[in-house]
This record gives sequence, C-alpha cells and structure tokens, in this order.
Amino acid sequence: MGETMQIRTRGIRTTVAALAAVAGVAAAAVPAAAATPDSDTPRFLEPADLPPHPSSPWYAGAVTAGQPDPLPTCVGDALPSTTTHREYWTEYDTNAQQLTVEGRSEQWAKDFAALLRKDLAGCAKKLMQQDPDITATQKYYGRLNVEEGADVYGIHTASAWGSSDIGLFSVGRDGATVTVVRWGRMGTFQHAQVADFKATTVTAVNKLY
Repeated sequence: MGETMQIRTRGIRTTVAALAAVAGVAAAAVPAAAATPDSDTPRFLEPADLPPHPSSPWYAGAVTAGQPDPLPTCVGDALPSTTTHREYWTEYDTNAQQLTVEGRSEQWAKDFAALLRKDLAGCAKKLMQQDPDITATQKYYGRLNVEEGADVYGIHTASAWGSSDIGLFSVGRDGATVTVVRWGRMGTFQHAQVADFKATTVTAVNKLY
C-alpha cells in the first residue's frame, strides 16, 4: 500500500480553487491557446489512456501551451512558463490533467523532477499549514520502471465542512522532458484507482516521444 503519512497543523486559509485541484474537480473548459503538435513535440495522453470510469467516457481538451489556470496544487508553483498541458474530464466527479515541460538539458530535467517530487512529498503538510480546516493524508505508491523513472503519490483531503477528495499524482522523466499526471475525484483512498493510474503514468512517459 505504500507509506502513509498524516500530519495535522494549522495555518492560513487556502483558496477553494487550490483544494479543487487536489480533488480533480476543477472546471473542464477547453483552453483557448492550443499548441501545434509536430514530430519533435512530446505527445500527450488520449482519453482512452486514463483510468476507466464505470459510468462515463473520458473527454479531453486541446494540448495547450503555457501554465494552466488555476495552477495544480503542490506542483503548480514550480511550473515554468514553457509548460504545456492538457485537461481531461468525465461526466461525473472525476477529472485529470497532464503537464509536460521540455528542459534545457537532461540535468535540468533531472533536477526539476526532483523538485516536483519534493513538493509532492511535503504536499499534505503544506495544505494543512495553509488551511486549519483541512486534514490531509498522503501515501507514496513507489517508483515505476519506465524510461528514466516515474514516482506515484496519493493525497487525500478532508475538510471541516464535510468534503472528502482523493488525488493521485505522478512525476516521470524521459531524457530532458518531465511530465506530471494528476487524477482526482471525490472520495477517499479506497476510491483511488492506483493500479490503473500507474498504467496511465507508464503510458504517459512512454508516449512523450
């Protein structure tokens, strides 16, 4: 199951948008500025590559240049302006996101992936420091053997007003390119489709080039 960490702290209140990014319940609007794909551009996940939903197909927006708005929880602050992203959603309470950054060099990408992993490892603590009404718990689901590797994390948030959301995150690297995949829905760790999400992550990293 992985290592479980639960930390309870108090701090300043976060925005509702930041918490929605963990849950994966952000609005699924198609971004306005679509990137133009070519043979030298990293490829993105298709809807069929996402963890299957029991009651809905997946849909996808355009591959879009620039940082997403709002920024995803915990990894968003590290994303450069050169980020490219794609949004995915279902007809119900589940959606996902892929963010990809082409680095200046393989060493830069290695350092950037390490920074993202650090941010995710401290995500639960950071969320509760920002909002005293949130209890956050996280798990590390291990490293996947794909290209230069990918790491998978789970983060559950529960609020004082009754919401309960589960998010899965992965950070993977292929040479000088780093990709982050986020999946989320309302629920707990029991609702986390970990095996399916790991398969999605492997597909995401393999499809980059």
